Amino acid sequence: MSNEDGHVHASAVTAGARHRTPLLIAFGLTAAYMLVEFIVGIAVNSLALLSDAAHMGTDVLGLGMALAAITLAAKKTTTQRTYGFYRLEVLAALANGILLFGVAGYVLFEAVQRFSSPPDVPGIPLLVVASIGLVINLISFRLLVAGSKESLNLKGAYLEVLGDLLGSVGVIAAAIIIYTTGWTYADPLIGVGIGLFILPRTWKLTRQALRILMESAPPGLNVEEVRVRILALPGVDGVHDLHIWTITSGLESATGHVVTSKGADAQATLDSVTTLLAEEYNITHTTIQCESRLCAEHASPI
Repeated sequence: MSNEDGHVHASAVTAGARHRTPLLIAFGLTAAYMLVEFIVGIAVNSLALLSDAAHMGTDVLGLGMALAAITLAAKKTTTQRTYGFYRLEVLAALANGILLFGVAGYVLFEAVQRFSSPPDVPGIPLLVVASIGLVINLISFRLLVAGSKESLNLKGAYLEVLGDLLGSVGVIAAAIIIYTTGWTYADPLIGVGIGLFILPRTWKLTRQALRILMESAPPGLNVEEVRVRILALPGVDGVHDLHIWTITSGLESATGHVVTSKGADAQATLDSVTTLLAEEYNITHTTIQCESRLCAEHASPI
């Protein structure tokens, strides 16, 4: 009843960690613009600018959470935290999703309130500050777009900036319409459009974070297909207790038991399984146990 274990652990540099610098720059730019918007809002007595500064404050908080999660996730593992702090990136993404839901809800609520009593909004100061914000948001957006494709945490930060970018475009459009026509309903209408745009993307982000926390298989990966591919390898007689899940964005893990054929070289079989997982499914953090048929018959499937 001999068996052989294979542990293949790739360098645990998460997708978020690879894009930490762009996130840090975006955080700094957003925080600086929030302060400018708050100061100008007080100077010109603009409620619109102060409200947008508050909205930017939630984005600074969201970006800060994402940055803190990546920084903590880089810490070494301990005997009690065997996966380190990797899951903090996913929790930050979930927190960002909840925060974005709150911001979108607030925008929609405020827009409905303003339909009944549109406030006087100063066109020129609004236009100038919103234009500066658009430039800053475009820079931040460009910095985060690559990381958002790899890291769920950075995707949350990216959506925060995307919401700001659209908000800046909307505020510019509203400022121009109000200044040239005096039609104050432009402000709540654009507010509704921004809120509705954010909601479906926020739901997708939140759903992805929950999927990882529930330790579901990565999207687009069919575990049964992987099992069949392993079963087709030379020297493999059976596969059971195969589990594939995501630890954090860009770091998938797999465990399983492989029943070797009679007379098969266990090490060679093990190597072929780990190579298949790494090359065809990009799963490099694996723990595979090779065992004889007798061991498999006594195993308790999970």
